[in-house]
Amino acid sequence: MDKFWLGSYEKGVVPEIDPTQYRSLTHLLEEAFRKYADRKAYACMGKSITYAELDAMSQRVAAWLQNRGLKPGARVALMMPNILQYPVALAAVLRAGYVVVNVNPLYTPRELQHQLTDSGAEAIVVLENFAHTLEQVVGKTSVKHVVIASMGDMLGLKGLLVNLVVRKVKKMVPGYSVPGAVAFNRVLADGARLTMKPVTIGHDDIAFLQYTGGTTGVSKGAVLLHRNVIANVLQNEAWFAPTLARLKPGEQAQYACALPLYHIYALTVCALMGMRTGGMNLLIPNPRDIPGFIKELSRYRINVFPAVNTLYNGLLNNPEFAKLDHSGLMVCPGGGMAVQKPVADKWLKVTGAPIVEGYGLSETSPVVAANRCDITEFTGTIGLPLPSTELRILDEQDNEAPYGTAGEIAVRGPQVMAGYWQRDDETAKVMTADGFFKTGDVGIMEATGYTRIVDRKKDMILVSGFNVYPNEVEGVVAGLPGVLEVACVGVPDKHSGEAVKLYIVRKDPALSAEDVMSFCKEQLTGYKRPKFVEFRETLPKTNVGKILRRELRDEKATQAA
Repeated sequence: MDKFWLGSYEKGVVPEIDPTQYRSLTHLLEEAFRKYADRKAYACMGKSITYAELDAMSQRVAAWLQNRGLKPGARVALMMPNILQYPVALAAVLRAGYVVVNVNPLYTPRELQHQLTDSGAEAIVVLENFAHTLEQVVGKTSVKHVVIASMGDMLGLKGLLVNLVVRKVKKMVPGYSVPGAVAFNRVLADGARLTMKPVTIGHDDIAFLQYTGGTTGVSKGAVLLHRNVIANVLQNEAWFAPTLARLKPGEQAQYACALPLYHIYALTVCALMGMRTGGMNLLIPNPRDIPGFIKELSRYRINVFPAVNTLYNGLLNNPEFAKLDHSGLMVCPGGGMAVQKPVADKWLKVTGAPIVEGYGLSETSPVVAANRCDITEFTGTIGLPLPSTELRILDEQDNEAPYGTAGEIAVRGPQVMAGYWQRDDETAKVMTADGFFKTGDVGIMEATGYTRIVDRKKDMILVSGFNVYPNEVEGVVAGLPGVLEVACVGVPDKHSGEAVKLYIVRKDPALSAEDVMSFCKEQLTGYKRPKFVEFRETLPKTNVGKILRRELRDEKATQAA
């Protein structure tokens, strides 16, 4: 395939990467532990751990897990927010020869049971705040070993106070009873008396079962092999290389890790790429606490700040954020959802660093494409395919569509998953005969190689035979002063089949539906204009901050029924 887009690459970005330089992710991690032993690897709530400490503690946890009799390839679930125990457990599971199953801590019992049962997880490390959820379903799963962490476990003496506040003052730990569960610190202590057994792990062994968010149906586990994730770590590193080269000799890159590590985006770009490059990750357990988040940011000179549009927007709408010293900020990768131009423009104005919008999926480890890191203005595209990545636009018959026409985005590259866990039928639906993964996203590729997302196939609204793409409408309405957040969905309409409805969270309480309609009349052609506007206090979101249009659509369907 002619990778004509390579001519649009930033100077210094290599066209291909070589994933074979590492035998496994374990090899990658252990190299980082040796190479950067004395450097800080992670910081959280005022406490930091070095690469050497991470090495030692993960060996202990790995030895403890192996001592439970788990066989190589066993699935181990991690159900924690961004706390220091997460990278320790992550490295431990991989080094012990097991498969990481990342679990959203805010899952309901039904969602948790599905994921544990579907993955066949035999062990789980869970923060005590969510142990009551596990209690309700653990007996219906294959889980035999439960490790329970507390917020203060790794915070030294301060941890005692943190646990007291979390449990007694803020009452954030509902009562639970999980017989046989072992405390995380007990695992560290017991593991110190054991020896981690070396395990032969190869490129084609499974590293992660990364469950898709379920926004398009039943949650499925994307099978990510060691080579898939190694590849994407190296692809991202290659993309950021010219930017990170601007660091002074010996200066350590500092990452703001506010997106949850159980999400593939933060896992690859923050945790794994951060460790591969010897960086330090500032872990933020609760990014929704914007004042607390800003206070943490004030203590560090952040260089890399991956986030989603809603998080960037939330920070910008707090006046304290603009007062921070942003001089260290070099690159802000935006993903997870479409970045809106008003947010990108304001972010650049406030911080001096552009939001570099990219695109990826759980099934692609996750990054597929990104804008150049040296952009100075918002492009409205997802950028160019990463090194060693091919991108195609397919028509309804899976033939390549001409440039400038809309079609389904398809991806081929070393970061593409092996398939869906135990779902060959679902895998067959998304893979072409020549190895392209069909993303379900509609896009248009320009002759330069830049691609613009038009929308998810399922989110498209059909108004009197005309296609309306919610991303476009939301992007326009987000530019209206007084709008904080907006979601656009299609609702049944007896005249046009479907009509456009907006759900808006106001920044200005005086904003009216008439103001919105009038603004849209100026900005959008007739069939794209909203017929209905509803104001809300909040919009439903995934834990990564992506607005769930599906929930709004389902809500309307239920009301109509």
